[in-house]
Amino acid sequence: MKTVLLSYFSAARSLSRPGILWHLMWPTLAAAILWTGLLVMNWATLVALGASLITAMPLVGGWLASSEGALLVALVMFKIGLVVLALPIIYVTAAFLVAAIALPLMAEKVAATDYADIARRGGGSQVGSVWNALTSVLQFLVLLVLSLPLWLIPGVGLIISLLLTAWLNQRAFRYDALMAHADKRELKALPTEQASGLFGVGLLGAVMAHVPLINLFAPALSGLAFVHYLLSALRVARHNDNIIEVK
Repeated sequence: MKTVLLSYFSAARSLSRPGILWHLMWPTLAAAILWTGLLVMNWATLVALGASLITAMPLVGGWLASSEGALLVALVMFKIGLVVLALPIIYVTAAFLVAAIALPLMAEKVAATDYADIARRGGGSQVGSVWNALTSVLQFLVLLVLSLPLWLIPGVGLIISLLLTAWLNQRAFRYDALMAHADKRELKALPTEQASGLFGVGLLGAVMAHVPLINLFAPALSGLAFVHYLLSALRVARHNDNIIEVK
């Protein structure tokens, strides 16, 4: 737990570096503007679709259609559901933008000062970063859809959301954190060796993602924490293997 917290303290310290703060904010702002705009433009259509789905429900659809009060309550719940559903979609979009674009740029700035002693072995690539981000997001969405029936159980939805977001964080950000410095073997082996710690970093980021205002910065801040955690782990691993760095 100590190393997890240290990675976030280091990430917060890195925010004072030129250009880092901008990359912290723009992915979430871009995702929020995109999906809020789409939601507003299609609101009437979505509500009409919701009304059709509600009244077509087996057993209770006819009763809801005949009761103005019950239908109104059902529509209000549907509208709340649309807004709630938009939040994870915004986070997922921001996480993709962080992993594919912002994090590699932030990692370069952080590594140049905090981890200049670690040799760069280029085991990853920008194409690999985008592919990793895309597959991570798609897998997350599949898991989210499969878990939706469980969200009907009170309290379970929050737990599932935290666990899935933690999984997405570590799956999407670990590649970018290591791609410039790790070789191909380290790029695969180190995340496996550090699996429990990486999940802890991802889980703390998931908690922040559920806190209003803080969630605006959660994807990029989590990504920065993964950079610090994994580059520190890479430094220790090479030291333990008695590897002489040649830069």
